[in-house]
Amino acid sequence: MSLYARRVTLPAITPIILQKRVIKVYSEDDTSRALEVPSDVTARDVCQLLILKNHYIDDHSWTLFEHLPRIGLERVIEDHELVIEVQSNWGIEEENRLYFRKNYAKYEFFKHPLNYFPEHMVSLSSETSGVIGHTQILQMFLSSSTYPEIHGYLHAKEQGKKSSWKKLYFLLRRSGLYFSTKGASKEPRHLQFFCEFSSSDMYMSLAGKKMSGTPANYGFCFKPNKAGGAKDLKQLCADDEQSRTCWMTAIRLLKYGMQLYQNYMQPYQGRGGCSSLTISPMRSISENSLVAMDFSGHRSRVIENPTEALTVAVEEGLAWRRKGCLRLNTHGSPTTSQSATSSVGMCELIYSPRRDAITFITIFIIFPAIHRTQLWFHHKISRDEAQRLILQQGLVDGVFLVRDSQSNPKTFVLSMSHGLKIKHFQIVPLEDDGKLFYTLDDGHTRFTDLIQLVEFYQLNKGVLPCKLKHYCARIAL
Repeated sequence: MSLYARRVTLPAITPIILQKRVIKVYSEDDTSRALEVPSDVTARDVCQLLILKNHYIDDHSWTLFEHLPRIGLERVIEDHELVIEVQSNWGIEEENRLYFRKNYAKYEFFKHPLNYFPEHMVSLSSETSGVIGHTQILQMFLSSSTYPEIHGYLHAKEQGKKSSWKKLYFLLRRSGLYFSTKGASKEPRHLQFFCEFSSSDMYMSLAGKKMSGTPANYGFCFKPNKAGGAKDLKQLCADDEQSRTCWMTAIRLLKYGMQLYQNYMQPYQGRGGCSSLTISPMRSISENSLVAMDFSGHRSRVIENPTEALTVAVEEGLAWRRKGCLRLNTHGSPTTSQSATSSVGMCELIYSPRRDAITFITIFIIFPAIHRTQLWFHHKISRDEAQRLILQQGLVDGVFLVRDSQSNPKTFVLSMSHGLKIKHFQIVPLEDDGKLFYTLDDGHTRFTDLIQLVEFYQLNKGVLPCKLKHYCARIAL
C-alpha cells in the first residue's frame, strides 16, 4: 500500500481594504470640488472633510444634499447615511448632484419641538394628560410604543394623471402613511395604505407647480430607493409651510428614530455633565463675536459694564472722527454727492428711542459701499431668489440676507425668516444735513451704513419680529 502526498497551496489571506471612490460636491455658486473617499464614508464625514479643507467654522449646520434636477427634487442626506450608497441609486443618464451648504433647520425641532408640531395636527395617546413639555414630546416621538399620530388634509396626485390632484385626509402612524376614503374618518375600514418609508426616501419639491401642477408651493414626495423617474413618485402637497414642515419632520422621526437623535447629539458628545435633553442651543457666530473689548492696557479684556462700554465707544468714535477729518483735510474734502458713493464714511453715534434697546456703535471709518463685501449681502437678486436661498438654509427664526430692491433701485431689502414664513422689510436711505443714513423704522433709528444696521438688529429686535441670527451666504468650494 503506497501513500502519495500532494502539496496544496492555500490562497494568501489579504487584509480587507476599502475601495476608494471619487465624488464631486457642489456649492451654492455651482463651484465644485472632487474628493477621494472610502466606500463607507458618511454624509457627516464628507461635511467634516470640506469644513477642514476650506477652513470653515463648524457650527453643526453644514449639510449634504441630494439634488435631482430632472424631476425637481431635493433632500437632506442624513448624517449617518453612506454617500456612495446614495449615489449607487442614481441612473447612468441622470444629472444628479451632491450639494454642500448650511441648513439651520436640520435639527431645530429637537430644540423647539412644540413649534414644529401644532396641536391641531397631533393626537397624543390616551395615557397622556395635561400639558406636554419640551422633553416629554421628544420622548414620545422617539419612543417605540407611544408615537403620536399626525393627521390633516393633504393634496395627493392621482397615479397616471398628469395634473390631477385630490384633497384627502391623511394619518401618519407607526405602520405607515394612510388616507381616509370617507372624509376625516379614522375607522380602520375607511383607511387605505398610501406609503411606507423603509424602501423609499422623502424629497422636497422645488418646482412642483411647473413640473407637476401642484395646488401650492408646498410639495413633497416619496421616491423608491432604486433609480426611477417621475412615474414612480408618490406626490403630496400641503396648504402651507407649517403643515409641510410638520409632516416631513414627523416622517423623518418615524423613519430614523433614535439614530436621528444620535446624529443631533454627536457634536455635543464630550461636554461633561450635560443632560441629553437640556442642552442649550449654540449661539450663532455673529452673536458670539459682538463684544466690547479694551486694548489700552498690557492685556486685552472684555468690557462687561454697558455704561463703561458706551463711554469707551464715544471716546473712540471721537478719536476716529478727528483722524477722519484730518485725512479728509489732507487729501481734499469730497462733495455730498461723492460721499454717497465712494468717499470715506463718517462714524456717527446712533441713539435708539427705545429704552430697552441696546445702543450699538460701530467705531471705524468705512466706505458706504463696503456692505457689498459682506457675506449676508446679495447684489441684484430677485425676491423669489431670496426666498429660495432662505428656504434652502432652513426656516429658522432669524435667518436673513440683505439685497438690492428691484422695485426701487435706491433702497435695499432685508429678507428674513420668522414663524416658518419669509418676510421682507425695506431699508430706506435718508439724507439729513448732507449726510446719508439708512433706516428700517421711518427714520426713528438711523445708521450710517448697512453693516451698522445689521449689527444693531443682531443685538436688538427693534421693529423686526425677532433678532437677526444666521445670515445666508453663497459659499465657494
